[in-house]
Amino acid sequence: MSGVLLWVVCPKENASFAATTSYSLVPKNRAQVRSHNSKGCSRLNFSSEVFAAASLSSAVASPPRSSVEKVYEVVLKQAALVKEQKKERALDVRKEKGQTDSMTRGDLLNGAYNRCGEVCSEYAKTFYLGTLLMTPERRRAVWAIYVWCRRTDELVDGPNASHITPKALDRWEQRLNELFEGRPYDMYDAALSNTVSKYPVDIQPFKDMIEGMRMDLKKSRYKDFDELYLYCYYVAGTVGLMSVPVMGIAPESKASAESVYNAALALGIANQLTNILRDVGEDARRGRIYLPQDELAQAGLSDEDIFKGKVTDKWRSFMKGQIKRARMFFDEAEKGVAELNDASRWPVWASLLLYKQILDSIEANDYDNFSKRAYVGKTKKFASLPVAYGRALMGGSSKFAKPARS
Repeated sequence: MSGVLLWVVCPKENASFAATTSYSLVPKNRAQVRSHNSKGCSRLNFSSEVFAAASLSSAVASPPRSSVEKVYEVVLKQAALVKEQKKERALDVRKEKGQTDSMTRGDLLNGAYNRCGEVCSEYAKTFYLGTLLMTPERRRAVWAIYVWCRRTDELVDGPNASHITPKALDRWEQRLNELFEGRPYDMYDAALSNTVSKYPVDIQPFKDMIEGMRMDLKKSRYKDFDELYLYCYYVAGTVGLMSVPVMGIAPESKASAESVYNAALALGIANQLTNILRDVGEDARRGRIYLPQDELAQAGLSDEDIFKGKVTDKWRSFMKGQIKRARMFFDEAEKGVAELNDASRWPVWASLLLYKQILDSIEANDYDNFSKRAYVGKTKKFASLPVAYGRALMGGSSKFAKPARS
């Protein structure tokens, strides 16, 4: 599992792009979002010579919000929810210790959680091993979230995907509403329903993930990174927002809740970008291209080049820029992992390090993601686990520390 948004970064894109494209990740305030600084990059906007005139006119006309703005509002909501329920959660934990198992952890509920654990161990082995370091309560909750996300993804990518309609996703969303109201449909829903009743988990990221599935039903091209970013948030960044309340922020952390959620979101974005770059050939065979159309054009590439699947110098140059951006998101995510509860860090570090190595594999394949599938071999996977464990033991950082008050 993954998750996480982004900060204020103005990276220099690969030279293959016709015009340098800058993307800033987190708005400080609405005024900054809508302002353009000729000495630096524009917050939450694409800035280039190509878009200069359009950006100027849209600023005057009060432009629609960018995808990052929309997502950041969700991040702020989740962070506020954690703050509001922190004290209430502490009281609930003390109450639960004095209650009988029959009230909250009956045999049926235990069975539901255990089944979620079995699914997790079958389809996410490395992550599952990492969850065993968590407290039993956190571990079970993470399993429940993982299973719901997997079932949601299977709706559009599973064996019955060809039969899925928008109405089916509407019904799935109705089931989600009901489980949040304490009326689960089946044992897997029961586990998640119990989880969201214990932790400050909001329904919005779950709804947003379903929205990502709707996009997959009707959309197969993304005109620019702003559109692609929103899709990545829907299908992967949401997982971080779901998981942080369960994994917990380290008591000794000086980071703000918003910054930790942002880091979690960035990991989800990074993972999804990595998936996209790994699966270019596979997606193309399904008629899908999850690459920014404007950046392809700037690199002198077209849909036809993707469908031909030929590795050229233009393609290599383009891919270098895409990989650089994915690594930028991984770098931002690392800052937040260190702020998680100590028992939750290892599985997240393991996921991050393993996914990051997929980008190395793409490079090792000479950027042939048309006919070769980049993967991390078992030897490298096992070698990464102690590295991840070592980083988890290092504890929190001061990179997100709040500034001292005067």
